[in-house]
Order: sequence, then C-alpha cells, then structure tokens
Amino acid sequence: MSISLYNSLSRRIEPFTPLDPDRVTMYLCGPTVYNYVHIGNARGPVVFDVLARLLRRHYPNVVYARNITDVDDKINTAALEQGVEIGKITGKFAQAYREDMAGLGIAPPDLEPHATAHIGQIITMIENLIAGGHAYAAADHVLFDVGSYPDYGNLSGRDTEELIAGSRVEVAPYKKNPTDFVLWKPSTPELPGWASPWGRGRPGWHIECSAMSAAHLGDTIDIHAGGIDLLFPHHENEIAQSTCAHGGKVFARWWMHNGMLTFDGRKMSKSLGNVLLVHELLKLHPPEALRLLLLRGHYRQPLDWSEGAITQAISTLDGWYRVLRDLAEVAMPEGALPVPARVEAALCDDLNTPQALAELSQLADQARHSGSAEAKAALLGGGMLLGLLQQQPEAWLKRGESSVDEAHVEDLLQQRRAARAARDFARADAIRVELTALGIAIEDGAQGTRWSVLKQ
Repeated sequence: MSISLYNSLSRRIEPFTPLDPDRVTMYLCGPTVYNYVHIGNARGPVVFDVLARLLRRHYPNVVYARNITDVDDKINTAALEQGVEIGKITGKFAQAYREDMAGLGIAPPDLEPHATAHIGQIITMIENLIAGGHAYAAADHVLFDVGSYPDYGNLSGRDTEELIAGSRVEVAPYKKNPTDFVLWKPSTPELPGWASPWGRGRPGWHIECSAMSAAHLGDTIDIHAGGIDLLFPHHENEIAQSTCAHGGKVFARWWMHNGMLTFDGRKMSKSLGNVLLVHELLKLHPPEALRLLLLRGHYRQPLDWSEGAITQAISTLDGWYRVLRDLAEVAMPEGALPVPARVEAALCDDLNTPQALAELSQLADQARHSGSAEAKAALLGGGMLLGLLQQQPEAWLKRGESSVDEAHVEDLLQQRRAARAARDFARADAIRVELTALGIAIEDGAQGTRWSVLKQ
C-alpha cells in the first residue's frame, strides 16, 4: 500500500518516494519557548505524529526532528521583564511543551535540536552564503539577498511585488531589497549574544531551522512540515537560504502544512480573548478527547474548536471504550495488533484522518455486534495507528473516580439489584436518579450492571 501526500510546493498530491528508503527524514518546526502553547499549536504535532506512525509502518528507519527555538526576541523580552537569563525561561517552557505534547499522546521526536546549541553551524552557513554571493553584511547585520535567488516565492506562489507588499519586513536603509531578511543581528549588552565574524550578536529566526535541519538530517530532507502560517515568510526563507548554502541542492522534497484552528468560527487571538492553552485544557478535558478533536478534520483544512466539538469527541470515545470494556474477557490473538487495511488506506491517502476515524467507528460497530477476538484486535490496531484507544477501558470510563466514593456507589448498586429482584421498580428508579445526581452513569447488560463517571 503506497503513501500519497500533498506537496505544498507542487500544489498537488504525489506518491511519496523518499530519497533513501533506508533513512526517511522529516522535520517539523517546533515551538518558540517563552510561554505555554495554545491548542492551535498542537494540531501540527498531533497530525504529524500520525504521519510518523504511518511512515514507520512502511520504512525501517524514520528520523523525525522537531526543533526548539530557544533564542528569539519574545524570549528576550520575557527574560528582561523577569530579570533572569533566557535559559530560565526556555528551560521551563520547553519542558512544559514536552509534557503537554506527551499528554496529547504524541510520541517524542527522534531528535529535538535547540537553536542555541547550533550557533556554530548557523555561523558557518551564513559564511557560506556570503561566500556564494547570496548574503551581505551591513550595519552589523547580515542579510540574505533575495535578488540572488530567482526562485524566491515559488512556495507561496507570490511574485516579487506581492512579496514586498505583504512581507511586513522592516525596510531598513542598509537593505539592498525590501524583502531581504536578517540572518544575523547585533546584540546590545543586556541581550544574549555570541561572538561572530560580524560582531557579538544572535541569529535570525529563519536561519536557525535551516542549520538545525542540515546538521541532523542532511542537506536534502524528505518532508518539512509546519502550520500554514509558517509558509510565508519562514518556509519561503528556509528554502532560499538552504538551497543557496548547499550549492543548489533541493532543501525539502515535500512541504506539508496543516490548517489553522478557529474558535467558534473565529481566529484564535489574544485580542479576542479566545486563546486556549494546552496546559489548561489538559486539566479540563480528557487528553485523548483533545487528540481526537484535532484529528477530526482533514489536516489541510481549517478546524473549528467549540465546547460542542469536545463534548462530541468525549462521547465518541465513551462509545468505543464501552465496546472494549464489554469485550474485556475476549482473549486477543497472539502477536502484534493488526492494522485494518481500510484505516491504513485512509491515512495513505494524504493523511485522511476523518476517513480513518469513520473506519474506526465502523470497526467499533462490528466488534460490538460480533464480539470476536479478531474484531476487537482490529479496533485496537486501528486506534493504535491514530494514537487512540490506548487506555484500559475501565480507566477511561471511570476517569476522575478518585473524587467518587466507590464503596457508596457499589452499596447503592446492591440496593438497586435487591429492589429489582423484589420488583420494587420505583425504588430501583429512585436509586438510578440518586446515582445520576452523584455524577454516575449506569448501564444494565447481560454481564450485569456497570457504572462510569459522567463527564462533560
């Protein structure tokens, strides 16, 4: 079963063929660590976590890098405001980011390069660009000469005039062209800086990713991924500087971009007060439901967040876990879990997670009706590829039960069983109402009465 992926550079879906099938490389632009990330920042890591899982099924060695940007003007501002070194800020929020991503069921990347650990490689790349006539030093800055790269704008599909109008770059007097972008800039004494041929300073944002990618994955990588908001100027600039620094070699063979997350149809922004932090959402909602919500829309399309959507995700998982709970005594076949062909086929078709989830729902229905070991294994195998259904069913269905007096619940259930046996159905119904008031849902079945904690 072959994989096909949309390539933002060619603007079409293409059969995926890695440069080296024995070493497939993928790079995802990671966070700038100066605060907790919002839920929109988590969509890419969740989506491309699924892609990494899929690639690992098809290739023996996948090297997946997700960087940490730990030197940036926003970080500098936060450090100055708090009177601490930037490492205090970046260390805290890099760890928070790892924990938040793990909470969403995202496997750690194979590599997590930090920008500050690659200053030497950044300086070397800038020197190569200057030597090749693609960059120049001016007023203690080093800038990339956009005019030296004729293909600039191919990724975003804009011509030079549109780029000048829409780039929002500072038109400084030392620039040859308004669109020339900074590779190195000077640091004043209170700002972090490193010695360089152009004086004490720090790198520009774009050159960091190019240098880290080359250092760990090589001059040419198979897949470069990130949010659609990074397509221009960040990814456009990465292509220009990487191609020119490496003698014209292709930088990334596939460019993949996930769509943005909206909140009740509106863009998330601090000014609107609708920015939802992953750190807080993980405390308010079951993490697996957050992951499911982020996978419900096709990754290239915008996805709307709402309380109704998270409630629906919770309800969907409740149903799937009830099926698995009811099949708890069904022995699993030996060996690795099988991945159903139709789930994998959906993901091989440009990572069509909505279709994969629809297939998972059908598998849950089949397992519910057949009760077979094979159906149970197929449901679990499909869930595994999506990073879902990895918990014990009882743990999911009784999540939050630490605040519930389990002995009291069991006592009420025993009273209800006795009332039903005595055909005192009024009393039995009254006990059900009492349990509901305690936040407990009960379900009568052939295997007896089961209970779970009600959630949003």
